[in-house]
Amino acid sequence: MARYTGSKHKLSRREGVNLTGTRSRSLDRRLNVQPGGRRRMPQRRISEYGRQLREKQKLKRYFGMLEKQFRNTFADAQRSTDPTGEALLKLLESRLDNVVYRLGFTPTSPMARQIVNHGHVLVNDKRVTIPSYRVKAGDQIKLREKAQNIPSVIEALEDSNNRVPSWLTREGTGAQGRMVSEPNPEEFTIPVDVDQIIAFYAR
Repeated sequence: MARYTGSKHKLSRREGVNLTGTRSRSLDRRLNVQPGGRRRMPQRRISEYGRQLREKQKLKRYFGMLEKQFRNTFADAQRSTDPTGEALLKLLESRLDNVVYRLGFTPTSPMARQIVNHGHVLVNDKRVTIPSYRVKAGDQIKLREKAQNIPSVIEALEDSNNRVPSWLTREGTGAQGRMVSEPNPEEFTIPVDVDQIIAFYAR
């Protein structure tokens, strides 16, 4: 499957926000400097289309998706009975790789995708290798024992600063958790204007 293999830090610098959860002083210092050394332009100098595009790119890149996959997810959100923006965030938050990251099983979202791809994640005791798999309320998510011995996973599990959203819960002391309800869009951690994304696809 096609995927982006370039620098994740460059993507974060392009959007002006940490998209991966990576803890990097270097990235923190350079978030206001776009790739190529240009300082970020004031928002007033960006066209309406430019603002819509940047919001769409920010959300797409946060979840590590390519354009076709993101566009298909947006189409699914449009068919939902919920408001489109709210439905879009719910669908994105329900992705298996995101749930693994939000449960605090990995230190970054790219690592969560990698762990899913490598077959280290069980959903209701069945191995799932598709990062975009949609987790449903009531589903149990668990890391296989081999993954639990990865040093960065051990560190993430022991990190007391990890905050699990209300729609997820950790179970026991290991890498096991459950989605207890639909995702709450108000707990989304990346500042994004979903209305701008809706306007982008409405052109």
